[in-house]
Amino acid sequence: MNSSSYALNASSSLKYRDSPSAAVAKNVIVLALGFTINYINGTLIHTFRKHQIFYLNPRYILFIHLVVNDMIQLTSSISLFVFTYIFYQLNVAFCCFLITLAIFTTFNTPINLALMALECYIAICLPLQHAEHCTTKRTYVAIGWIWAMSAVSAMSDIVIILATEPVELFYSTIQCERDNLFRHPIIVKKKEVSYLIFLIGVLLTFIYTYFRIFFAANKAKSAKQESKKARNTILLHGFQLLLSMLTYIATALTQALVRWFPKQYLIVVFISYIIIYIVPRFVSPIVYGLRDKTFKQYLKKYLLCTMKMGNETDFRL
Repeated sequence: MNSSSYALNASSSLKYRDSPSAAVAKNVIVLALGFTINYINGTLIHTFRKHQIFYLNPRYILFIHLVVNDMIQLTSSISLFVFTYIFYQLNVAFCCFLITLAIFTTFNTPINLALMALECYIAICLPLQHAEHCTTKRTYVAIGWIWAMSAVSAMSDIVIILATEPVELFYSTIQCERDNLFRHPIIVKKKEVSYLIFLIGVLLTFIYTYFRIFFAANKAKSAKQESKKARNTILLHGFQLLLSMLTYIATALTQALVRWFPKQYLIVVFISYIIIYIVPRFVSPIVYGLRDKTFKQYLKKYLLCTMKMGNETDFRL
């Protein structure tokens, strides 16, 4: 997937060379945002681990997998951003590792969201079958299949590189962008075809589950409130999906914005990077961390506890 191509466009912007102060400011902003989001996500994971009610519920298992996936993607993306400012060119083997990690996690996100939508659909439309179909064992198996599909997509690109490029390539340095590394025509064509099939499948899943829940709510007025909440959740997942899909059109979007604002190239690239790679990672904590009453109850306790400990430390100092 084109998960890193836009994040790595930061390195392309170095052709125009930010001033030292601008480069420091951009990296500080990115690192601060990344640390904040990862801290919130880390608190969510800690909350999940501490309470059995969460890790026995398939809904929360899928959610926490999404959070972990977001943390990995955010860390790899920010690492690429910072490294391209520090080194400009990276060792090809190391570059390949970071890009592949970004590809894995970007591929996982929409599939995970689709599974969460299906779980909502079964809970509302097939409540008697929910316990049978949505077990913890099946949930972990589904997560395993997500990573297996990611591996097939990402590792096939590496195999093509190994078959068509000399081994010496991995000992050289390169401007670390996906299009520079995975440039073989077969890889490009495979990416285009897989994107289309993959996105159509995920979008159809969201449309189907949303309307089935909508019709179920109209038939059963007693379950209207619960169905309304499920529809809103799926809409939020759909919004997450749309944000994650921005990575697929990142390069084209960047080129279009640069054509419209040619004199603001560096600003356009940086703001686009924030919108495409940082903002979507902030949505997941909101969907469950703030909207879900059960999770919010426990999460608030840990956040308040952290703040209290911080205040006590300040007082002692």
